[in-house]
Amino acid sequence: MSERKAIESWLTDMDGVLVHEGVPVPGAPEFVAKMQQSGKPFLILTNNSIYTPRDLQARLSRMGIEVPERAIWTSALATAQFLADQRPDGTAYVIGEAGLTTALHAVGYVLTDYAPDYVVLGETRTYSFEAITKAIRLINGGARFICTNPDVTGPSNAGDLPAAGSVAAMISKATGVDPYFVGKPNPMMMRSALNTIEAHSESTAMIGDRMDTDVLCGLEAGLQTILVLTGISTRAETERYPYRPSRIVDSVADLIDEL
Repeated sequence: MSERKAIESWLTDMDGVLVHEGVPVPGAPEFVAKMQQSGKPFLILTNNSIYTPRDLQARLSRMGIEVPERAIWTSALATAQFLADQRPDGTAYVIGEAGLTTALHAVGYVLTDYAPDYVVLGETRTYSFEAITKAIRLINGGARFICTNPDVTGPSNAGDLPAAGSVAAMISKATGVDPYFVGKPNPMMMRSALNTIEAHSESTAMIGDRMDTDVLCGLEAGLQTILVLTGISTRAETERYPYRPSRIVDSVADLIDEL
């Protein structure tokens, strides 16, 4: 294999890498602080489209992880950017929460249920049968179908919850139309993040806890990939995949000295 360039910028997943079940991963506050001190560009990524970057900044701050709002990149922001590039000043019927609606408003989109250009499905804790029915009828009427991320379940204190990917499957079954997923593992999520911090793929590393999203997405975008074992994937599970991360470490605490 050819020798990789030195890492000049960083992308890191949030849940399972910096925080786990509502508490910071040991070493994560120090890792993020060192990233900022290094002066190298970085972004914290999440497929969760519920929250705005400001919401997530406050959540991380309560856990002792201090980052600027601009250092957080969500699937909602990536989706809004994608739609603004594809069809500027368009219209959308949205199933989602503030993270998604705020991002779409910011790029000039009008949210409507009257002949929208797109149906955009994101995460919400209160999926409405009425809203899903409306989405099905609008797609059948010609609206294009976009989903922020393909995750089929999401975590909660009581256990897994159905997530956007599961609801998208139901809508697809009813319409015969598959959505375009913008979030991980679509490498577009990575490319939009790279563009945001003006970074180059050859000198950027992606840190994640999932082989099927973080590592796959980073690999397909041409990044170095680092799997941490503080979230979903285990070291043994990596052998089941036809691709491998560039490295496996126990946690981001092992990367502090490299910054």
